[in-house]
Order: sequence, then C-alpha cells, then structure tokens
Amino acid sequence: MIDLLPAERRARILEQTRAQGSVRVADLAQVLGVSEMTVRRDLDQLASDGELHKVHGGARLAAPGSASEEPGFLRKSRLHQGQKSAVAKAAAALVEPGMSVFVNSGTTTFALARELRAVEDLTVVTNSPRIAQVFEDRPAPGGQVVMLGGVRTPSDALVGPLAVRCLETLHADVCFMGVHGFDIEAGLSTPNMLEAQVNRMFLEHANRGVVVADATKWGTVGLYGFAPLEVVDDLVTDTGLPESALNELEERITRVHRVA
Repeated sequence: MIDLLPAERRARILEQTRAQGSVRVADLAQVLGVSEMTVRRDLDQLASDGELHKVHGGARLAAPGSASEEPGFLRKSRLHQGQKSAVAKAAAALVEPGMSVFVNSGTTTFALARELRAVEDLTVVTNSPRIAQVFEDRPAPGGQVVMLGGVRTPSDALVGPLAVRCLETLHADVCFMGVHGFDIEAGLSTPNMLEAQVNRMFLEHANRGVVVADATKWGTVGLYGFAPLEVVDDLVTDTGLPESALNELEERITRVHRVA
C-alpha cells in the first residue's frame, strides 16, 4: 500500500465512519497499513475537529440534533457560508472606529472578524485563538487584540476560570455573540457549560449586545442556556428566518436585521 498523507488517511477514516456509523482502531490500522498509535492520533484530531466522537477502542458519528453535541469549528465553518458572510458584513456596519468590542468564538463571528479588519483604532477582546489570528495576520491601523486565556473547547473557545477572571475587569462598547441556537423559550444556548458562562459574561459586560446567527440557528436549543432574548439589543440574521419567527423576535429584541 502507498503511504498516505495524514489528511488523506483521516479522510478515509471519516469516510469509513460515515459509511458504517462506527469504526474500531484495530480494523483501521489493518486497512490503512499503519500502527494503532497512528490511528489513535488521527482519531484525536478528527474528534478535536468535531468530525466524530471517540469511544473505547474506536470512534462513532455524533448523534444528530443532540442538545449536548458540540460540533467542531471546521465542520461548522463549512455550513451556510453565504449566509454567514452576509450576516458578518451587516454586523460590521454597526462598528465605528475607536470602539471596543467583544467577539466570542464561532464561525459567524470568525467571518465577522475578517470584516472588522477594515475598522481603524478598534480594540477587540476575544476568546478565540482563530479570531485573534485574523487580526494579527492583517491588523488595521491603531487596532489591538486582547485574547482571553483558558481551556480550549471543540468549537475553539477558550473558557474556564482564567477567561472568567479576565472578563471580570473588562467592559466593551459592543458584544458580538455567535450562538449554537436561539429560541423564544430557551433564549440563547450552547452545548458547553463553560462556554455558556463566558458568553453570559460577554453580554453582561458590554453596553450593547448583538447576536449574529444565520436562520438555521432559529429553534435550535443547546443543553445550556445563557441569556434570554430580552437582553439582546440587535439580532443580525438572514432572510431564511420565517415571518412568524420575525414577529415573535421583534417583540423581544430591540432591532432585528434580516439580510439577503
């Protein structure tokens, strides 16, 4: 067998997992012609990317729709890219030079970060290493980035006591909040308990809270709620949001922006 590059090997592992629902380390090692240790490292990476869940002796696909499922950043970033880009552009229009902003970890906020690079004298506080890197790669004049510390989650957020301690002393003009889901009854939610804690503090320590979420997030409820819709000043979403939902949301949120 020809030696495969790590990316090719992981693609085959993922293909087989999707076909069978679950895989065993020993079987993969035999099929791929590599050691079980190599397979375990590949499974660790795929699990970190949110592509599958590790179990004893192998891996399985995540159960779709589970409130406790925490999709990885790479898997989420491939979904609804056009809507996320439109939402990001509209949200960036709310920012003026010289502002301070909180930007939590997420794929829509990652798209927003790329738009915010054009804003001068902007101070960005984030708990996402990927978002921090966006500004480091192409900084705007006068801008600065403050990155929180903590433990990294599958969705690429830094959470835990270090992040909380940092946020206790910080305040921002605007908080841009990406969410796992938003719902009339459940409000804003996430599958990760520690991420819920940090997200709540982001909103509490900002003068204005802006949720950025494509319409597919509507009606999705994660295991941990962290804020009711009433604390949100602006919701930026896309035209896929149903009219019935728009009417309900406008009763609870000050401004709802739907973009094409």
